[in-house]
Amino acid sequence: MSTLVIKDLKVSVTENEEERLILKGVNLTLNTGETHAIMGPNGTGKSTLSETIMGNPAYHVVSGSVTLDGEDLLSQTVDQRARAGLFLAMQYPAEIKGVTNVEFLRAAINARRAKDDPISVTDFLADLDHNLELLNMTPEMAERYLNEGFSGGEKKRNEILQLLMIKPKFAILDEIDSGLDIDALQVVAKGVNALASPDFGTLMITHYQRLLNYIVPDYVHVMMGGRIVKTGDADLANKLEAEGYAGLRDELGLNVALTDDE
Repeated sequence: MSTLVIKDLKVSVTENEEERLILKGVNLTLNTGETHAIMGPNGTGKSTLSETIMGNPAYHVVSGSVTLDGEDLLSQTVDQRARAGLFLAMQYPAEIKGVTNVEFLRAAINARRAKDDPISVTDFLADLDHNLELLNMTPEMAERYLNEGFSGGEKKRNEILQLLMIKPKFAILDEIDSGLDIDALQVVAKGVNALASPDFGTLMITHYQRLLNYIVPDYVHVMMGGRIVKTGDADLANKLEAEGYAGLRDELGLNVALTDDE
């Protein structure tokens, strides 16, 4: 079992040459074998949390810690964090001309293996064919440049293809359901669920309860005002769908904003 621990994390971002505090003391522990979902209004720091975990330099850690199996992640580079077992499925995947999906995937897999033990071509192609079929992707998509000319739904499937091939310890899914129709959402969820095991953990960031119909979380966390203010099971997401965040804010007696204008 692996454990990702976030303790009292405070993070700021530079806006108009001034620092604005976004995360104001986030505490969260995730174990492999668990599925966690983070929900909350716009501007409360959900995506900031995911980008900080992966090491985006645009976000500045003011205080707190992020550790993976007791090792400090905040002192590591993005590629070191990926090699350690973290994966971020981005809301807006980048296009990379000149690098095919196949080339990218083999390089990413081998980066996590010993230099003298690269994945064999036979094993790689067998796994690739299996995962392409699972995600209803054509073999031709594997030969295209990374995300170039892909539709929004194809980019999201391609992120899940990377996830299936790389097999990290923890996947952070940042609004992976954004812009997907029901069919595409079901395919993406099937890919994530295929990895479910005691050696894999998921942190999903979403606005919508519908994703949680297909990837059922063990824990649902609500963020407001840069903090996690409530944790529950999947029923909490259903309650939010019915009552909204304003109802939860009133229930908890929170005096925090529900928009970007904190």
